[in-house]
Amino acid sequence: MDKVPIVPADDAAKSRLKKLAWHFECHHKAKPEFFIRVPGRVNLIGEHIDYSGYAVCPMAIEQNILVAIGQSKDDRISITNIDPKYEEIDMDLSISSFREVLMRHEIKWYKYFVCGLTEGFELAKSGLELIRGLNTSIWGTIPPAAGLSSSSALVCSGVLAITHANKLHLAKDILATQSAKAERLIGTEGGGMDHAIAFLAQQGTAKLIEFNPLRATDVTLPRDAVFVIADSMKRHNKAAFNNYNTRVVECKLAAKIIAKKYGICWRDIEILIDVQRVLGKTLKEMADIAAQELSDCDVQEICQILQVSVMELSAIVKIDNDDTRKFHLRKRAQHVFEEAARVIEFRDVCCQESTNQIQRLGELMIASHRSLRYLFDCSIDEVNQLVDMAIDSGAAGARLTGAGWGGCVIALTTKDKADEFVKDLGDKMREAYHLSDETDMDTLIFKTEPGQGAAVYSKFPL
Repeated sequence: MDKVPIVPADDAAKSRLKKLAWHFECHHKAKPEFFIRVPGRVNLIGEHIDYSGYAVCPMAIEQNILVAIGQSKDDRISITNIDPKYEEIDMDLSISSFREVLMRHEIKWYKYFVCGLTEGFELAKSGLELIRGLNTSIWGTIPPAAGLSSSSALVCSGVLAITHANKLHLAKDILATQSAKAERLIGTEGGGMDHAIAFLAQQGTAKLIEFNPLRATDVTLPRDAVFVIADSMKRHNKAAFNNYNTRVVECKLAAKIIAKKYGICWRDIEILIDVQRVLGKTLKEMADIAAQELSDCDVQEICQILQVSVMELSAIVKIDNDDTRKFHLRKRAQHVFEEAARVIEFRDVCCQESTNQIQRLGELMIASHRSLRYLFDCSIDEVNQLVDMAIDSGAAGARLTGAGWGGCVIALTTKDKADEFVKDLGDKMREAYHLSDETDMDTLIFKTEPGQGAAVYSKFPL
């Protein structure tokens, strides 16, 4: 795959870059040497299936993370944010220092950037030279904790910043893979969708992202389709973080129990796509198997099925010895297999122009949300309400996007109805959320198009 492009700043970017450069100079008493841009993303369909090995269909959005970067004269790294509500941090430029910051219990915005620095520094050590220190200033326009990948964009920014500063120009697929690995340092047991689209996105097209090996192919959206992002204004919290990791564990356990029941060496099975490949079944057949073979289980019941002790099981998947949770294996696996099938159909419908193309894509999005709501249990009342309001306003389809438990909705409409749809849904949101007339609705509901992936901006006259 090709490398992250180094491009001159266009007119649209220069205004923000100049402001960020001014912030950099004020804090670091020097001019930045280069800038990087990493976009947020919206997932059109394929939620909570990347970490089970299945393909997803996201696109990059206009909102992004900008980072101004320059070398420092000492062995330290300084991380500042243009928004004063985000505190800055200064630390040694070393793996041990990075890991010490990540081990702190408090939740801080810069930890995601430090995740990227940690993995990027490991990569940079293989380069021809290693910088002594680094100064950075960051400006993000991706709404935080809204399901648009603000956290992963920060991780990718950290990886790209330190590798490029060390003159290590890696292929996009390597940067994406290492960024996904980096984010796990903060404790999220996620997949690689967000990081892949951050680097592999292209202007004007969504992408079908496949894994193992990582591959991105164009998904040309219908010419008449318009996608609209609407914000429920409910943000993820620490409970959502824990719920996310529980879903990963449930999917892994489901894969192992299916393998066990079919006489496969379950210890060799890691994720649901593994057991599908070994069995040679279709996604429809796998969904039926999940319905027949899986149920809600606690830790003791899972140990009995797999014939292991709790201690042995806890060494295989992340559970506690005193875990009293019920793991909803049937519903989680059914969602994964059925959602994976919807992704493929979504891609196929986009490839085949027809009179009911928009209608069918909308139906797939509605089915996806229903599955996320009832099978994966990752939606909340406010998001469900927003989906319903979008449908009532004339959307062909709507669904939560991102991990869930808050955040944004992605809705599908057509070019001739888009402006009316945005106004009508905006009015409904203003009333439902009791928003004042001064509220900037353009930040809460907006049309979006497939954007470009990460880029490095060469220096320009300031």
